[in-house]
Amino acid sequence: MVIAKRVVASIPIIPAAAAAFVVGQVLRAAHRSDLPSFPNQDVSGEFGDPDLPSLTIVAVGDSSLTAPGVEQLDNVWIRRVIRNYTDRHHVRLVSLAVGGSKAGDIIEGQLATAVDFHPDIAVVSVGSNDAIRGVRVARYARELDHIVTRLEEVSGSVIVLGMGDLGSIPRLPHSLRPYLTRRSLAFNDAAREVALRHPCAIKVYTRGRIWDAFWEDRALFAGDMFHASDDGHEVFGTEAAAAFEAAYAMSRSRIDR
Repeated sequence: MVIAKRVVASIPIIPAAAAAFVVGQVLRAAHRSDLPSFPNQDVSGEFGDPDLPSLTIVAVGDSSLTAPGVEQLDNVWIRRVIRNYTDRHHVRLVSLAVGGSKAGDIIEGQLATAVDFHPDIAVVSVGSNDAIRGVRVARYARELDHIVTRLEEVSGSVIVLGMGDLGSIPRLPHSLRPYLTRRSLAFNDAAREVALRHPCAIKVYTRGRIWDAFWEDRALFAGDMFHASDDGHEVFGTEAAAAFEAAYAMSRSRIDR
């Protein structure tokens, strides 16, 4: 683990042809026949007493929300977090996420519907597929900024998840892990910078336990050795709770004006 992280800084910029080769290697590893494949899941639902004040949360993104390999839907990180609000709200969670999505896919296929809901809190969890599939960081930043801009216009607040260290994924070739760690850093930094430009956006801090824990414990990965397991989503949920609380407070203050 430590060695892989230390060599990241020494990796030169990879030419386009070499980058395409790397992407091909990653995609082949992502479709290994010797490991199981899990379906995407819809984590949408309603939680808490219907007589309580409503709280609508709309999420757009990728498999970090559709949770392939998670055995119990209530263990998915976003459901874990919203349980903190069911004592005072009837929470409506709408997930529009599609596994494998990039930021551009959200713009084309999820964003308009999300905007129509005018949610109290909007959640954006995307970037890993952009990083893995060779999307340029600048393009990702532009597209994420567009997503956050549109959601900020109609929502009480916007949560941007960002990403952990893709280099920790056991399913991927060891030779590619330093490259993906560097990509993860760049994309996560881009997500943070986008959030900083928007007064009603809050970035989840992912450079702490989310970044380190998946190197240290393979049980945080599902059986496909690619997506997070129930235990992995517990890490996501714990680390995302503070950002959710800040977004909730912001949303309440805007609504109460």
